[in-house]
Amino acid sequence: MSRLSYVLITAARNEADHIEKTIRSVIAQTVLPLRWVIVDDGSTDRTSEIVQQYAAEVPWMDVVRMPARDDRSFAGKAQAFNTGGERVRDLPYDIIGNLDADISFGPDYFDFLLERFEAMPKLGAAGTHYVEGSFHSYRDSYINVHHVNGQCQMFRRACFEEICGYQPVKGGGIDWIASTTARMRGWETYSFAERTFTHHRGMGTAESSVLSARFHYGKKDYWCGGHPLWQLARAAYQMAKPPYVVGGLCLLGGYCWAWMMGMERPVSRELMNFHRGEQIKRLQELITSKFKIKKQREM
Repeated sequence: MSRLSYVLITAARNEADHIEKTIRSVIAQTVLPLRWVIVDDGSTDRTSEIVQQYAAEVPWMDVVRMPARDDRSFAGKAQAFNTGGERVRDLPYDIIGNLDADISFGPDYFDFLLERFEAMPKLGAAGTHYVEGSFHSYRDSYINVHHVNGQCQMFRRACFEEICGYQPVKGGGIDWIASTTARMRGWETYSFAERTFTHHRGMGTAESSVLSARFHYGKKDYWCGGHPLWQLARAAYQMAKPPYVVGGLCLLGGYCWAWMMGMERPVSRELMNFHRGEQIKRLQELITSKFKIKKQREM
């Protein structure tokens, strides 16, 4: 069992349908957090009531209620997370985790990740792959193992403080910016395959349809500085996945729309160049592996 300690922060907005699964998963952990701050980000459903019921019985759960907002914003999520961060600032923790309120996982999930941090001194951010219905985040996408999925990101405290935590970007990508900046600063980041978590709601569909979520993710790919060649390859790959053809077209359409509108990118030129370098390297690896497999089949 790891000797490292950890805290968790959850920004929850209208998660009454799923948050109880998350709470039960955390309570069942073999290694419990020093503190879990759940920030109710202006929910209008039963989210706050559900959280308060559990917090009354669990001494290490802390609940913060934020004022109601008109929209669901990633900048709001970052602000809510930072509010929670203030509540744990003086605690002697080693690892800080961002935990979404619509996931669940096994009882040794955090013990496993803490052991990885203990074994890898340069590991700055870590997580695992996830499943969402029949979708697997690694097998069914172009993402490599150094991308840490945003629904559950664990950061070494020194790393999180060096990258200045989550930056409030309204359009999204706060988790991507954090983990990519960590790599740019020389930290290792990794999604481990030995564990997975279950995501109980489709990515980006909290207040939109699947196709509009794909369009939004295309826009986000642009303002995060994604390389055009990578986007073409990603869109082509997604055309072979449900919703067939149209899903990939929406992803590419969002990217092209943002480009034509000249949307301002919230990331630095340094981060964008680093990101594009990683994407081109990943494309080269994928193409090389395809040729190797084809050659082996022909032999």
